Amino acid sequence: MSGARTLDGWLEYISNLHPVTIELTLERVAQVWRRLRPDAGPGSMGVPVIMVGGTNGKGSTCTMLEAILDRAGYRVGCYTSPHLLRYNERVRISRQDATDADLCRAFEAVEAARGDIGLTYFEFGTLAAFWLMIDAKVDVAVLEVGLGGRLDAVNILDADVAVVTSIGLDHMEYLGDTREKIGFEKAGIYRPGRAAICADADAPSTLVAHAQAIGARLLRAGIDYDFTDQDGSQWRYRRFAAQGADGSGTAPTSAAAVVSKARYGLPFPALRGAYQLSNASAAITALDEVADRLPVSAEAVRTGLLTAEIAGRFQVLPGRPTVVLDVAHNPHAAAVLDASLARLQGTGRTFAVFSMLADKDIEGVVRAVKARIDEWFIAPVDAGRAADLPTLRNALTRAAALDPTTECSSVAQAWRMASGRAGESDRIVVFGSFYTVAEVLASIDASRD
Repeated sequence: MSGARTLDGWLEYISNLHPVTIELTLERVAQVWRRLRPDAGPGSMGVPVIMVGGTNGKGSTCTMLEAILDRAGYRVGCYTSPHLLRYNERVRISRQDATDADLCRAFEAVEAARGDIGLTYFEFGTLAAFWLMIDAKVDVAVLEVGLGGRLDAVNILDADVAVVTSIGLDHMEYLGDTREKIGFEKAGIYRPGRAAICADADAPSTLVAHAQAIGARLLRAGIDYDFTDQDGSQWRYRRFAAQGADGSGTAPTSAAAVVSKARYGLPFPALRGAYQLSNASAAITALDEVADRLPVSAEAVRTGLLTAEIAGRFQVLPGRPTVVLDVAHNPHAAAVLDASLARLQGTGRTFAVFSMLADKDIEGVVRAVKARIDEWFIAPVDAGRAADLPTLRNALTRAAALDPTTECSSVAQAWRMASGRAGESDRIVVFGSFYTVAEVLASIDASRD
């Protein structure tokens, strides 16, 4: 095995193990999983599994589920990706990041089981996360889908409840170039006879058709459940009883439905952003579907919503000027960022520290948020797929983003220059990719040392 022993050594090893970064197929991963868990049935982890897919909102929904279940007294395993600063962030047990030693043990187990089967970086890490959760004897696993759903490595497990948070145009080279094609891929995490939640009020017909074709119990936002902002500080959740449902996944319209369950006076999630009520209501719906095995109290729901934290999702740092960190990296996420910025009080100027990967819709992201930005600071991120300065500049020009724009050699430099320009009443918005937010967080941490 090339002598890798430290976590960094393992990560370097698995990065070079497979000839391609992404290979969407389940056969290889499933075969290694059967070797790791010969005692379990196909697709089983031995504990309830809540799986969350979608274009945006996956990480936030997983974090809320994790916090609520933890508060209810369960030992929760949570797997998300990508990470911001440390790989350990991807695997959490009881809301604590996995240690280097635990991850190394998990990687060793996967390496011993795989034999001559090649695995990608993500596939290797996914299997290691599953192994570690079983080793830690978790009561429930909350799993974020990496890319798409149907052929994502996480989907070797059969979810007891599967959530699709949203469907937007991203990863089109793998998932298709329309919402209908992408919706079908996302719906691949649904299972016959089990709850299939769709939090996107504009669900693609392909998602609905797939759920019905396999006999999943489709639960749709605005049809089977809804949420309402009560007064800006509290919100309401309602679940509707099916009227003559035939088990095919067909649901009534909310106008004709009877409220079967309601939660009033819910606190706004600690996670900021105009979209978080959608994520929170999907999480509550998922928990209701496993309540017979994992009951949670009203207090656990309230406290979980108030304590769920995740870096880089409309994260507002304390102090002045206001600093907002958001990993928005596609037009759908950028439109949500724009709506959230509109609700964020402030009277000063807004400075953007902005960078993206070259294979993303940079112009579409800029168009979605440009009305909120007074001045841009752009730079390439430190990543192999980084957009260079001419690419970023041309995207801003095509999107008719307003000058002035300052070009920097690194995201760290862009952050320093924006910080130097901003006054106490201004705000700085860092967005465009996980890499962009991570580099600014690293700069902030370095400045504190």
